[in-house]
Amino acid sequence: MMHIIDRRLNPKGKSLSNRQRFIDRAKTQIKKAVNEAITNRKISNTDGGERIKIPSDGLYEPRFAGDSEKGIHDRVMPGNKDFMPGDKIKRPPSGGPGQRGRDAGEDGEGEDGFQFTLTRDEFLDIFFENMALPDFIKKSIKEEVTHEYTRAGYKRQGSPSNLDLKLTMRNSLARRLCLRRPRNEEITELEDKITALRRQKKHTIKEQNKIIALLEELEVKKRRRKMVPYIDPLDVRYTSFTEIEKPNTHAVMFCLMDVSGSMGETHKELAKRFFMLLHLFLIRQYTKVDVIFIRHTHLASEVDEETFFHSRETGGTIVSTALEEMQKIIKDRYPPEDWNIYAAQASDGDNLNSDNAHCQHLLTQNILPMCQYFAYVEVWDSHEAEMFPGDGNATRLWQAYEELKQSHQNFALKKVTRPEDIFPVLHDLFAKNKKSEVA
Repeated sequence: MMHIIDRRLNPKGKSLSNRQRFIDRAKTQIKKAVNEAITNRKISNTDGGERIKIPSDGLYEPRFAGDSEKGIHDRVMPGNKDFMPGDKIKRPPSGGPGQRGRDAGEDGEGEDGFQFTLTRDEFLDIFFENMALPDFIKKSIKEEVTHEYTRAGYKRQGSPSNLDLKLTMRNSLARRLCLRRPRNEEITELEDKITALRRQKKHTIKEQNKIIALLEELEVKKRRRKMVPYIDPLDVRYTSFTEIEKPNTHAVMFCLMDVSGSMGETHKELAKRFFMLLHLFLIRQYTKVDVIFIRHTHLASEVDEETFFHSRETGGTIVSTALEEMQKIIKDRYPPEDWNIYAAQASDGDNLNSDNAHCQHLLTQNILPMCQYFAYVEVWDSHEAEMFPGDGNATRLWQAYEELKQSHQNFALKKVTRPEDIFPVLHDLFAKNKKSEVA
């Protein structure tokens, strides 16, 4: 029995129904494979599809099959030397050779893994499942306005590619019914009657008159069919599109990072992973996302991405300088009434003790009221986490920020020690059940 399953993508890039059903049925296995894939994937390749392998169990398409234990089965065995026509072949014993089996997969059980390629959109939809923005999106038309085409009814003239065949045929049918255009069956029936009468050898006067009447009726119907065409230019309708201005949704993402001597390469790599995943999540939600990189020691400055992650600096640590630089940039270039402002700060928790109160004041009075969300991520390496386990060894900066968390819903802080902790932290920060209810 042959089973043909169409898994092709349609021209618009969306999946066909059986592909969607397959993804829904294997959602748990695919999501697990996606989470494993993102752990080993390079940050530069996060925004893309993925070829994943999932177990074959439970992925078979439903089908009907005959009962192999009933009925008569005739088979042709090429190269047979042991049996003659008419011989009965005994069924192999249970568990013996000849039984259908399964090849072991990489885990030693079941069949070989099933290779499945997710598109970019499918991969990111599963990757960011159950995540949402923490606040409502502002609309702005002051910076840029995009022009989109939307349906605007129908018109009688247009491009052949915009022809609405369904509406055209509906108009044609309504017109033909109103004008009583003869159908093909009616003309064929008249022609058959005339042919049948003409085949008779002798015709009475009544039959001759009937033939004349049928011929006249046939002539009228044929003339009427010519006068009432099947499709008239009045029937044709084209889909009309009009160009409208659609406001863009803008967001700006501030990346703040301590680059003093206490921040090693391990800390910076963890921070980079968090910044990149946060940026990827935001560009899925907004039309335009600007990224601002601010690095600081005892001084803060706006830099490009290459300098932000790779340039070395020396000096002490004063976190408030980065917050002041962020406040200045917002005032100069990103008015809060037009932009959705997000901030992500990464640090090892080191800060001048006298500066913590100033950081609290800047965040409470100036920055948090303007932000959609502010996330602080404290990065520790694995050795520090082993030496100082538990929450009793929190840094001074963590303690200062933790006080803000109690009174501000748009402020969150998390601790990260390993690369595989990045996505769970991001997922927890933007979980749907934490979505703000403030309009």
